[in-house]
Amino acid sequence: MSIKNAKKEIEDLFETLISQSGSDLHLSSGRQPFIRVDGELIPLADREIYERVDTLNILSELVTKEKIDKLQNNEEVDFSYDYQDKLRLRGNAYIQQGSISIALRAIQKVKTFEDLKLPKVLKHFTAQQQGFFLVVGPVGVGKSTTLATMIDEINENRKEHIVTIENPIEHIFVEKNSIIDQREVGRDTATFDSGMKAVFRQDIDVIMVGEMRTPETIATAVTAAETGHLVLSTLHTNNAAQTIDRIVDSFPAVQQDQIRAQLAGSLLGIFSQRLIPSLEGGRVPAYELLINTPAVSNIIRDGRTHELDTIIETSSSEGMISLNRSLLELVRNGSISQEDALDYSLRPEEFKKLM
Repeated sequence: MSIKNAKKEIEDLFETLISQSGSDLHLSSGRQPFIRVDGELIPLADREIYERVDTLNILSELVTKEKIDKLQNNEEVDFSYDYQDKLRLRGNAYIQQGSISIALRAIQKVKTFEDLKLPKVLKHFTAQQQGFFLVVGPVGVGKSTTLATMIDEINENRKEHIVTIENPIEHIFVEKNSIIDQREVGRDTATFDSGMKAVFRQDIDVIMVGEMRTPETIATAVTAAETGHLVLSTLHTNNAAQTIDRIVDSFPAVQQDQIRAQLAGSLLGIFSQRLIPSLEGGRVPAYELLINTPAVSNIIRDGRTHELDTIIETSSSEGMISLNRSLLELVRNGSISQEDALDYSLRPEEFKKLM
């Protein structure tokens, strides 16, 4: 039996997501809705199993007809949705086995570094006048949340013109000391590339790009960082070394030396983060921080990225943080288990030696 009132169904689902402190909601025909709580997917056993028409009716309450038409032409659709000033969500709708599936992520309100238990050294990067700073990590580890906190720190303490280019717009900023323009790809600008190219004519000081998706966007972002702008963005990479390699490898071989030289000169730092199950419930961040010192700059320019892990490990006096050291601190202060620390470490044998 299909859902009779899609709007009420959505409201019930969102209220459940709020009451359970869930991070994600998954809807698809042939099964009950699922929510993700503290990283674990949980079925909503009290809900009906959806029919094919149910997810379409629900999606029709969340997006425009144009996006429904796009989806039915077998194109994925990104969107955002505000629920009664209680909850903001980022969504993606897609076709699987001929039916519509919907993945929705709850967007946290913009928080402080202290709220998120992030290192204070990140504030240093929000004070820079120009350069390129990346927040990286797998899907669902809070990259967008960290970027939003950095943007709001600038908004609080500097008088700047900030522009965000996102797909879709996630956090909504309240202007404080800065002016902030938020541009959504597909609505306010055609592509990330076109939005980035336009910044040079818009008297912008700070640029936040939701994600580096193409060589053209990366190249424009690096150029912007070289020409007096502070550029913040994200990549789906695991650590600093992989991030540099991913950026360089996205360009043809004849351009790679040039992009290495540009990165060596414009990069401020790379912050890689994870969310680890806490012994007290919820999740806590573990992270790696690479800061672009003269030694790091030379390594990037020479293509010796395999040396970056060692540089990070031995440069704590310069503010760098290795993931293993971050995990070790969380174990020692009782926040996470040693087993989880080993599971999340990218170099578990070295972590064992630290223990």
